[in-house]
Amino acid sequence: MSANPLEAYSSAQKSTTSGRDIESLVLNKAAMKLKECQENWDAADRNEKLDEALKFNQLIWSIFQGELSKEENPLPLEIKTNLLSLSVFIDKRIFDAMSYPSPEKLDIIININTNIAAGLASSPAETV
Repeated sequence: MSANPLEAYSSAQKSTTSGRDIESLVLNKAAMKLKECQENWDAADRNEKLDEALKFNQLIWSIFQGELSKEENPLPLEIKTNLLSLSVFIDKRIFDAMSYPSPEKLDIIININTNIAAGLASSPAETV
């Protein structure tokens, strides 16, 4: 048993969290980072926070692109193709928000992230 109860809980949580749950959590975290930027648009550190949030979103979607491009990815081809198209759309929105920041430009990224996260969270558990 771990001497630190928090470490023990964290370890147990990691071992019981599915891949879909992790993806859902990460997408929600990415959406929350963007939402926080929107809600604090006039903050002195907005540029740094926005850059961090957009780069975090970019990283997540780049990882998805890499995983979706793998031959051994078990998703049906149509779903992989649709998600890859969506990731290209997200990339364009991220670059647009980086180049010409405005709080409204974050809405679509936030909405897509939260909707996909909700779908992942409500999907049936993977069978082992």
